[in-house]
Amino acid sequence: MSVSRWLRPLRPLRAVRAAAVAASLALVAAPAVSAAEPPAEPAAARTEVTVSPVDLDGPAISTVTVRVENAGPQRMRSLKVAFAGPVGWAVQPSVATVSGSLGVGDSARAEFRIRVPEKRPGFALQTFTATATYSGGDGAGAATGTRTEVVGSPLPDLAAAYNNVGVTDESNTAPGDYDGDGNSFSAQKLADAGLTPGATVRALGADLTWPDVEPGTPGNVSSAGQAITLSGQGSRLVFLGSGVGSAATGTATVHYTDGTSSRGQIGFPNWSFDPADLHGATLVASADGRNRPDGYGNAGIAYRIFAHSVPLDASKQVAFVVLPSNGNVHVFATAVAP
Repeated sequence: MSVSRWLRPLRPLRAVRAAAVAASLALVAAPAVSAAEPPAEPAAARTEVTVSPVDLDGPAISTVTVRVENAGPQRMRSLKVAFAGPVGWAVQPSVATVSGSLGVGDSARAEFRIRVPEKRPGFALQTFTATATYSGGDGAGAATGTRTEVVGSPLPDLAAAYNNVGVTDESNTAPGDYDGDGNSFSAQKLADAGLTPGATVRALGADLTWPDVEPGTPGNVSSAGQAITLSGQGSRLVFLGSGVGSAATGTATVHYTDGTSSRGQIGFPNWSFDPADLHGATLVASADGRNRPDGYGNAGIAYRIFAHSVPLDASKQVAFVVLPSNGNVHVFATAVAP
């Protein structure tokens, strides 16, 4: 029987109900009041696409399974699954067609073979993406799932990534080059602001540790996508740092022990002159003046340290973070806030 035949008997009933409501409104004169907010409808269920673990012990041909679950309210039809790995990795087939249809709550699997190249030394993240297209189901027409595999090991801590001399002693300013022009923070003026080697800095709900290094030695990270081991569980990951130039922004990606990840934007104002809240940053400390190649100078001008954060999934354990790929973002410390 067609859907239209099922709907026809409802039309007179709607008319009767509408007439009854109109009559009741005519008989009762209620005072004008603001209508209460209707209860929020629950979020619609979404199609789930998951990618199985990938064996990266190349050179080899690995089999990858993609699972698609129909979490929507309708039967899913015309399901196709496309799969892709990192650029240059051959996949066969590139698209798999699933025959038949899926009832509500049912799932289907598609298998792909991917050519894994020989391992290279160092750390890398390899991302695999599966995209399902379909009709029916949740009505969205498409859904995507990704899996990121880790090759190698992240650096053991932020100190292992220190690559910039940002703080010097006023008696020996020559080693400094925080901004690419040979300038640096004054260790003496930072100490006046409470930033001494190993000092605890409270910012955005986190306790961070100021780099415990001697002035004139590397003590911050000029961000270039370094992967840094972290641990902890909380609401946000806090970064302590400062910018060079006014475009010191980028994406930080947090990876959890269960293999999932989340991303967030961070940014710091230029260490001087920019508005202190540029890019959503929070001012933490200010030092008077700076060290130049020829000695201390620029007294009366504030050179600053800021905090910024990205949200975390509080139900998961943090494994490591990948810093933004922007060398103008300088990071002195990180910590997880409860």
